[in-house]
Amino acid sequence: STMVAEPLRLLDCSPITDGAACLVLASEKKAKEFVDNPVYIIGSGQASSTISLHGRENIAVMDATINAAKEAYKRAGIEAKQVEVAEVHDCFTIAEIVAIEDLGFFEKGEGGRAVKEGRTDLDGEVAINTSGGLKACGHPVGATGIKQAVEIVWQLRGEAGERQRKDAEIGLTHNVGGTGATAVVHIFKKV
Repeated sequence: STMVAEPLRLLDCSPITDGAACLVLASEKKAKEFVDNPVYIIGSGQASSTISLHGRENIAVMDATINAAKEAYKRAGIEAKQVEVAEVHDCFTIAEIVAIEDLGFFEKGEGGRAVKEGRTDLDGEVAINTSGGLKACGHPVGATGIKQAVEIVWQLRGEAGERQRKDAEIGLTHNVGGTGATAVVHIFKKV
């Protein structure tokens, strides 16, 4: 694909698209009236940081992601290693690598190697972007986070077809705004 800004080529960048997504949030009692297998949000975290890249101590780190993830893990009572499937904000190829490191799935500097070794594949240590992520699904900015949640719900219900992570019980979504100025992490569980 054509070069956009070295080393990123066109297919390393998510297209900004039109789209919509929807999910229904309900109390446990109400959810059980409509579905046999509800999925629960067991932890959430939101954090903010500087929008400017030059204002960051390290441009390969998104403090908002790190802090949002810490809060979500704390509220869920889990550690990163317990997450089995995740939809992360991969607006660019490098953003996925930074995200999987900042979320605590892999040590800093190991994300690229983890992807190359298949450790983020469907049967890897943690399945990342089973939907194909923003690069494959498009990036309808207002709908992206909901689309991620829908994929995780399908995963935890066992409804993801050929994309299914076997027996997944805990999933995570990670969404970013403003070049990392804000990040939101949700943790879902099949109960």
